[in-house]
Amino acid sequence: MNDQRDELATSDSKPSGMTRRTVLGRATAIGVGAAAAGSLVRPGRGQAQEKVQIRLATWAGQEEAAELQLVIDQVNQAATTFEIMSEPNPADYAVKLQTTIAGGTAADLFWISQENIAGFADGEALLDITERLGADESPAANLDDYIPGILQTAQYGGATFGLPWISQPVMLYYNPALFDVAGIGYPDETWTWDTFKEAAGALTDPAAGVYGTAFNGWPPIQMFIWQAGGDVISADLASCPIDTPEAIAGAQFYQDIVFNEQYAPSEATLAEQGFGEMAKAGKIAMFYGGAADDLDYAHKKDPANAVLRVALVPQGPQSRATFAYSAATAIFAGTENPDEAYQALVALTEGIHHWKIVAPRTSLANAETITASVPDKADSAAVIAQAVADMRSFHIIPDQAEWDTTFAEIFAMPLYAREGTPEELAAEAKPELEDLLP
Repeated sequence: MNDQRDELATSDSKPSGMTRRTVLGRATAIGVGAAAAGSLVRPGRGQAQEKVQIRLATWAGQEEAAELQLVIDQVNQAATTFEIMSEPNPADYAVKLQTTIAGGTAADLFWISQENIAGFADGEALLDITERLGADESPAANLDDYIPGILQTAQYGGATFGLPWISQPVMLYYNPALFDVAGIGYPDETWTWDTFKEAAGALTDPAAGVYGTAFNGWPPIQMFIWQAGGDVISADLASCPIDTPEAIAGAQFYQDIVFNEQYAPSEATLAEQGFGEMAKAGKIAMFYGGAADDLDYAHKKDPANAVLRVALVPQGPQSRATFAYSAATAIFAGTENPDEAYQALVALTEGIHHWKIVAPRTSLANAETITASVPDKADSAAVIAQAVADMRSFHIIPDQAEWDTTFAEIFAMPLYAREGTPEELAAEAKPELEDLLP
C-alpha cells in the first residue's frame, strides 16, 4: 500500500469469494444479457454476422482476471456484434499501455486510473464518447445516475472519455479486541480528529509491538486537507492552495501522526513488517483502508488474521470527506471498430458495476448492491454505503503524473520526515507546483 493507486488498482479493489455460479446467477438477475443485446443491431433473418473481436487491456492479476472473465463471458453470450477478448497484464501495464498507444496498436478498450484520464484525453489517445452516451438509453450510459465527483474523473474539457467502474471510499477499519483491552469505545459517527488522535495514543504500546494507527503516505494527505476545508489543486485547476490555513491544518494533523511512535509505527517498522500485514496481524488498532479491502473478512479465509470491523472515517474540522479511488474503462481513439467498442464498453460496465464495489452510480451505491456483489461485505455494507455521501476524488490535470511526483518530493515526503513545518514546506512548494498547472 505504499503506492495506494497501484494497490487499489490491482488487489485491494477486487472482491474475492466469487464463484462461477455466483457471477452467472448475478449477471442473469441484473440483466447484463438484456442490456448488452438491447443496445446492438441484430442481423436480419437468414443473415450471418460474425462478431467483431474487441480487445480489453487490464491490470488484473490472476485471481481478478479470472473473476473478470466470468463477467465478460456473460456479456459475450448476450452480444450479437462483438466479442470481448481479455488481455490482463499486471506486471508492466502502464508501460505497455503507453507504448501501444504511441505505436497505434493499443487494445480497443483499456482500464485507466483516475489520475491518467485527463492526460490521455489531452493527448487525443481516448475516444470522445459524449454523443454516443447522449443517444444511448442503456442504464450504464445514463450519466445522470453517476456520482458527480466520480464521473468528473472520466471527463476532460467538457467531454466524457470513459465510464467509471469503481468508486472505492476510504474507510476506518478497527480491531475491537484491542479496543476492549484498552477499555476504549469503538469508533462511531461522533468521532473527530481529536477523538481519533487520543485513541491512537492510548492504544499504542511499542513494547508490545501494537500501535494505534499507521500512516505512510496512505491514506492520501489530501483527504485530511479536504476535511479541514482546504485543497491541493483548486476546482478550476488554476492554483495550488496548499498554503491556506485550512490546508496547513490538514498537513499538520498528518505530520503529527505519520511515523510518530506515539501513535504509529516508524517507517523502518512498516518496511520490516508490512503496512496492511500489521493490521491483519493484530498490531494496528485503526487502519485506513479501501471499502473493497478484505480486512473485515480476512479472518474468514485465515483464522490467524485479526478480526476487524469497519467504521466511517473521523470527522475533520470542516467535513468527513473521504478519498475515493476510481478507475474507468476507455476506448482507444485509434480503434478500427468504434461502434462495437462502444457497445462493448457499455455492456461490460454494467456487468462490472455488479462486481466491483462501490459501483459509481447512485442507483447502485447501496448496501443491497454491495452485499450482492461481495457477500462477505454484508456486515459492513451499510456503513460503506453511508460513506458514499462524503467521498470525493482528486482534481486532475493533464500533467498529473509529474505533479504527483513533484508534490511528493518537495512537500509530502519532507513533511513526513519532519524536514520542515507545513507552512515552510508549502511556501517553498507552491510556486513549483503551480508551474505544472494547465
